[in-house]
Amino acid sequence: MNARTFAWFVGPSVLMMLVFIAAPLVSVFIQSFHVTSPVLETVEVETCTPGFAAQICETETKTRPLLDDAGKVITSTEFVGLQSYRNVLELSRVADVFAKGNWSGLLAIDFWKALRFTLTFTFITLPIMLSTGLAIALAVNLATERIKGQVIFVSLLPFIITPVIGALSIRWLFIGDGILTALLEWWLEADIAMFAQAWTIEILMLFYRVWHVAPFAFIVLYAGLQTLNMDSIESAIIDGASRWQRLRYIVIPHLMPLIVFLSIIHLMDSYRVFEEIVGFASESHVISLQWITYDFLTPDDAGNRSISRASASSMLTMIGIAIILIFPLRQTWRDYYGRKI
Repeated sequence: MNARTFAWFVGPSVLMMLVFIAAPLVSVFIQSFHVTSPVLETVEVETCTPGFAAQICETETKTRPLLDDAGKVITSTEFVGLQSYRNVLELSRVADVFAKGNWSGLLAIDFWKALRFTLTFTFITLPIMLSTGLAIALAVNLATERIKGQVIFVSLLPFIITPVIGALSIRWLFIGDGILTALLEWWLEADIAMFAQAWTIEILMLFYRVWHVAPFAFIVLYAGLQTLNMDSIESAIIDGASRWQRLRYIVIPHLMPLIVFLSIIHLMDSYRVFEEIVGFASESHVISLQWITYDFLTPDDAGNRSISRASASSMLTMIGIAIILIFPLRQTWRDYYGRKI
């Protein structure tokens, strides 16, 4: 393929990535170092009580946004350096926590509370998702041809459901007098409030994420099993290898590139967990890094949004994703160049 043909194929994708990915990232990065605030003016306002003979007037000073000729609020942008990052991280409160040795106080700070849940959510669901997907793939691979199609269809259903709708469905099953809550209360003969404490909400979130993404891992690993060299399996059986030994020394090494691929996708997606927070309405108990960014962008009573803090939070989230991807990407790099050599 000559250079011109290659450019025609790659050019549109590169252009889209520059316009919809690179440019917004640069914009967010720049905004994280600047604060845009309305220009305020101080005016004297006279208020009078109703009446004529005993009318009383008072003059008070008020501060209000300055408007332009079109009636829009005039704003000013100021370079603040790393101040937005310090505001998000709340380093002064973190220093107090370290000084007092009260580690539970760290979870009272929004960013660190969200970071704790995000990391827990990401690294707990990863191995469960991989093992569940592999178990389903192995079971389907051994199933008879008559039922294999039906099993694959049923296994993929959770992945088809929209994430927010799925989270809402799980919430409705357990919240208040939901069907499953009522069933558990009848079985255990005790009152159950699944959404009254943080740890039960987190368990439901972990269950939902694994239930939702395991079908994707299953279909990828099942496709990988179709390329497995059966001669190696038959040789291992003849040599007396057990089922576990065949899985450990033949199947898993063969699927390892796909496992690394699934790990990379899951780490990037789970570190940006947001749908579960919205679907389970867990803001009062459990929050994530992505939800903090959303919260900063939500207008307050005056209609103002913390664009700078939201940008700083987004950049910190990206830095976190880059850090957790170092190991799988490094392993992929080694495997690729090791095979080329």
